[in-house]
Amino acid sequence: MKKILLPTDFSENAYNAIRYAVQFFRKETCTFYLLNTFTPVSFNPGYMLENPMPYGMEDVAMINSKKEIAQLEEKIKEEFDNPQHTFERISAFNMLVPEIKDTIEKYNIDLIVMGTKGATGAKEVFIGTHTMYTIKKVKCPVLAVPLGFEYEEPKEILFPTDYKVSVSNPFLPFLKNICDIHTSRIHLLNAYYGTPLNTHQEEVREFLDAYFEKNAHIFHIAEGTDVIESVEDFQKMHIINLLVMVHNQHSFFENLLFKPVINQITFHANVPFLVIPSEKRIRSNQKSISGMHNV
Repeated sequence: MKKILLPTDFSENAYNAIRYAVQFFRKETCTFYLLNTFTPVSFNPGYMLENPMPYGMEDVAMINSKKEIAQLEEKIKEEFDNPQHTFERISAFNMLVPEIKDTIEKYNIDLIVMGTKGATGAKEVFIGTHTMYTIKKVKCPVLAVPLGFEYEEPKEILFPTDYKVSVSNPFLPFLKNICDIHTSRIHLLNAYYGTPLNTHQEEVREFLDAYFEKNAHIFHIAEGTDVIESVEDFQKMHIINLLVMVHNQHSFFENLLFKPVINQITFHANVPFLVIPSEKRIRSNQKSISGMHNV
């Protein structure tokens, strides 16, 4: 059974991501964790006027959060009646990213699904504050869904890669599972700068070829362009329903994600965007947690 975390601020953007998630996993047995975080400045002041009770601001915010998250669950169940799906509600007095990290560890979350704002959704994955820092800080796959994106089955998946992916990355089976469930075809795209793949990269390419043997997959080479241009050009020529990248620290992805130059780039990948942590990042996080426990 999959465990999916759905952060929400009760906005249209957040609900759009939730709608995508329950349809994406409609064939799967899942528990969805509806998470709302709040601080004293985030509560509804109108509640105090309508309910002049001796509550502190934190108490009022908790009451509001629990009420709205219960209403949200009912709304989802009314729109999507799926007996394979169960829901858990979490209201927390905390900042969003720290609470997401705690929830991942406490409930062994498999995936986070979040909404992104803006007309060019994938661009907003890079520059949207909450999504950006969630991707950077957590060691769990994050699926970012552009505002207004209506669900379409991920039949065509684009996976830009430099073939430096660890073959033992624990989240590769998750990607393969997506391909299996949706009968997806995966396009592995490598941006070629004139330097041939080294021995390790060739081995990784061969591994991926064998790993996705039972899934439709195609290898592509984009010559003389950077990664963003490669993705843009590819999507102009092919229909893509899902974009996937591995977040290697200090890799091309890290540079794209956090360099100010991204604000000047017109990134037209207006499709859901799945970010998979690298194995190095996962191990680094495990070591830091172990060190904290040993203190």
